[in-house]
Amino acid sequence: MKVLVVGAGGREHALALALSLDPAVAEVHAAPGNPGIGEVASLHDVDPMDGAAVAALAASIGADLVVVGPEAPLVAGVADAVREAGISVFGPSRDAARLEGSKAFSKDVMARAGVPTAGSRTCTTADEVAAALDAFGAPHVVKDDALAAGKGVVVTNDRDEALAHAAGCERVVVEEFLDGPEFSLFVVCDGEVGRPLQPAQDFKRIFDGGRGPNTGGMGSYSPLPWLPDGTVELVMEQVVGPTLAEMRRLGAPFVGCLYVGLALTATGPRVIEFNCRFGDPDVQPVLALLTSPLGELLRAAAEGDLGSVPAPTFADGAAVSVVLASAGYPETSSKGDVVRGVGRANGVNDVDVIHAGTSLVDAPEDGDPGHRHLVTAGGRVLAVRAVGYDVEDARTRAYAAADLITFDGLQRRSDIAAEPLGVVEGAASRG
Repeated sequence: MKVLVVGAGGREHALALALSLDPAVAEVHAAPGNPGIGEVASLHDVDPMDGAAVAALAASIGADLVVVGPEAPLVAGVADAVREAGISVFGPSRDAARLEGSKAFSKDVMARAGVPTAGSRTCTTADEVAAALDAFGAPHVVKDDALAAGKGVVVTNDRDEALAHAAGCERVVVEEFLDGPEFSLFVVCDGEVGRPLQPAQDFKRIFDGGRGPNTGGMGSYSPLPWLPDGTVELVMEQVVGPTLAEMRRLGAPFVGCLYVGLALTATGPRVIEFNCRFGDPDVQPVLALLTSPLGELLRAAAEGDLGSVPAPTFADGAAVSVVLASAGYPETSSKGDVVRGVGRANGVNDVDVIHAGTSLVDAPEDGDPGHRHLVTAGGRVLAVRAVGYDVEDARTRAYAAADLITFDGLQRRSDIAAEPLGVVEGAASRG
């Protein structure tokens, strides 16, 4: 099987790594990829937002499966262009990707499907926002209705801050605050059948203790020892099944990864949000523990045949990812800072360094015209992922390896997967 992974971030690197370990996958390609992905895949300089170009590339390399990683190409309809070219693609259509592309649409689907979630109001004027804030009370949760790269949510007790965030958005969804630890469930879907992966938890705030602004994610771990038995089955019954049925009723069957962000409240799991793709970095530890073939699973979903393949299986133990971010993140990002120590970190047993925002530049000052430097090229630069006997062991390994990597302005949290594992940050902290 030849697989083309579309995207250039940490999620795509983790997917490419997992696919490269599948005996049925003969070749992995990526468009456009990054330096880390280039170690396990052939890279192609193709714009991931250009559906026609992606479809043409897939045809030219004889791809049996295309996996569209990021949300922006999915919302733009890239998966539709690949399907129209007669190539199997793992990723929802433009219509189905509205589950992430519009918070208002997503809440409407949840309401019609009877999914347990936070109460909400969709607002387009300052007066509507003010009334919604008063109705739900503090903490205030205000979400930009459009894609915002994980940073479109404000959760605050400060009413003025909530109003200011709403004023900067064309349309917002104001929600009640869900009190309880968050967790992520990734469900591989073929339009009718869903196969859940192992749950994970990620850490969205930039600073230790859940302080500071939202980011795309500063680290993650899996499994979740504190999650009650039967929770995944309950979410599949109350959330995933009804949602897939509602999407079929709307004429937009969901084929791809349904990312369910949840809060474990006193009344049970309730949905914070849906996304239309694997989350990053929270899918990284999940894929590190996956023991069944990823290519077979994704291809079966793309071809509407999930019922024919076994449910995914996972290794014992745990995995932890720690994100290393550039100076200024999340408001800005410093680019061009030389990154050192990745090779040493990658050489540590049971550790992978996942590339997210890196690039290679010529370094003629070294006296070798062929030598190149790895430099920062985005907000989240790398993630150090480690597997261990349990969460604490994996965490220790990840931080020890992360200590080997340096670049100017490096930011990282010191409390990823730290005790208490369950209640770390308030729910509704996503974007």
